[in-house]
Amino acid sequence: MLASLLASLASGETILALRRAKSAAMVYAFAAICLLCGIGFLLGAGYIVAAERFGSFRASLGFGGAFILIALLSLLIFKLTGPKRQRRRAAFRKTEVSAIATASGIALATNLLRSRSGIGLLLTPLVGLVAYQIIKENTRRSEERED
Repeated sequence: MLASLLASLASGETILALRRAKSAAMVYAFAAICLLCGIGFLLGAGYIVAAERFGSFRASLGFGGAFILIALLSLLIFKLTGPKRQRRRAAFRKTEVSAIATASGIALATNLLRSRSGIGLLLTPLVGLVAYQIIKENTRRSEERED
């Protein structure tokens, strides 16, 4: 994994990826600014139509109330979906931690297998696990006999 990372750094692939990301970010930012301007003009046009039909005072009250209602609804939805987002983040962290632990365990195991003393170090936890299982099995049997 480290070799592929170093190879991509050496080949300049990383620099090209950063350039692509930078240009994509600039295009998206420009599109977002244009979208916000368009929404602003549409809101202005809607206000003009509402002011002609209902009067400027009632149009202002209507637009203000609508925006306050939209803001309150979005906050309510955000609060109600909070626990679900928190569970999703916890599950993501759990899978990330297990993936990191697995990757580091595999890397450690391959390095230990290359050395002569490493095989003994790898077998030590395995022997401990087998011993624990034997003790657990024997304790369970003795508890069943006493009952």
